[in-house]
Amino acid sequence: MTSDGARPAQADAWAAFTAGLAGIGDVLLGDEFPTTDPGRDEAFRHLAQQTLCWLSWALHDDAASPWFQHQNDHITQWGGPNADNTYRHARVDPGCEYRIRGRMHSCEDFVVAIRSGFRHEDAPATLVELTASDIGIREGDDFELVLGGTGSEPNRLALPDAAIMCSIREYYFDWRPEEPALFTIERTAGAPRRPTRTFGDIVAEALDLTQRSIVFWNEYMAVRRARQDDNTFGQKIDVPRGLQLQQFGFNFYDLAPDEALVLDFDVPDARYWSLQLYKMAWFTPYDIGRTTSLNHAQTAVGPDERIQVVVAHDDPGVPNWLDTQGRREGLVNLRHFWGEVLPTPTPTVVKAAGVRSALPAGTPEVTPEARAATVRSRRDHLAWRFRT
Repeated sequence: MTSDGARPAQADAWAAFTAGLAGIGDVLLGDEFPTTDPGRDEAFRHLAQQTLCWLSWALHDDAASPWFQHQNDHITQWGGPNADNTYRHARVDPGCEYRIRGRMHSCEDFVVAIRSGFRHEDAPATLVELTASDIGIREGDDFELVLGGTGSEPNRLALPDAAIMCSIREYYFDWRPEEPALFTIERTAGAPRRPTRTFGDIVAEALDLTQRSIVFWNEYMAVRRARQDDNTFGQKIDVPRGLQLQQFGFNFYDLAPDEALVLDFDVPDARYWSLQLYKMAWFTPYDIGRTTSLNHAQTAVGPDERIQVVVAHDDPGVPNWLDTQGRREGLVNLRHFWGEVLPTPTPTVVKAAGVRSALPAGTPEVTPEARAATVRSRRDHLAWRFRT
């Protein structure tokens, strides 16, 4: 109690936060969410992970002395994160100027975006963006960026009035067990225009973003799936207010235990492209330490100069296997960045035992030992990329 016997505002704010989390738990018991015991276990794990993610972001609230918060690592996943990216975000204020310094190490590219909010918020626009390679920043380089202030240097990004965050997506195409990129951020001039937030503001934002994430992405996946037939690629997916460089294609799969999906397509014209598997209710990735994603640097081109990717529950012993981890239903997401025309792979459902007969003659064999070596290599890289 306060000196006059009243209950402190901070205690009320915390009570509202914990009660709100309990309310989200009740929402997860609805029929629009998984209803099996394994599905509900995954649902409440996801709730715990989202609480961690958004409480951490809300506590990274000082635009006068910002720090980068990591998201969409191996724990705090939401909204279709790219297996080839590391994501980091920092609070910024348009009244300030900031300097970002770093070293690329094994990072092959990055995109900086000045944003007005996250995708599941009311105003999630990308206001300004910059690609490292477009201004000559390459693997192994040291670099410096400037946010806000005046000037027209290639490495300076404006901070429009609506800007609240600087978001960075690092790209790792060739998954090597080497040092990942390093970024630091500091305020160099100016003062924040926005008022200092209270504890109540912080937990209210964390609760709001947690609830929005749980509901928004579940509805997003259900709506997208309803617009197209399973085991087919639909039309290009537009991402309002997203990065300008990106294009997406969705294939929602439904495969019986004895079925597989073969995707056949020309080599895309993009500088970067990938195919990745995602869970239905949350738009979160499967275990990326297993072969659940393939990018342009990891995919084998067939003897016919085309690409065949096999989505299957068990290892078919061929190149380009995407491991469903036994999930009958899921999403195959095609990313196509820095390119022109988004390809539409031709999908064919086949019996798992007949995968090889659906592939071109001369398709090589991948032994269990070779597959295990691939998995070890992926995990070695991720241990470096997501180390704390």
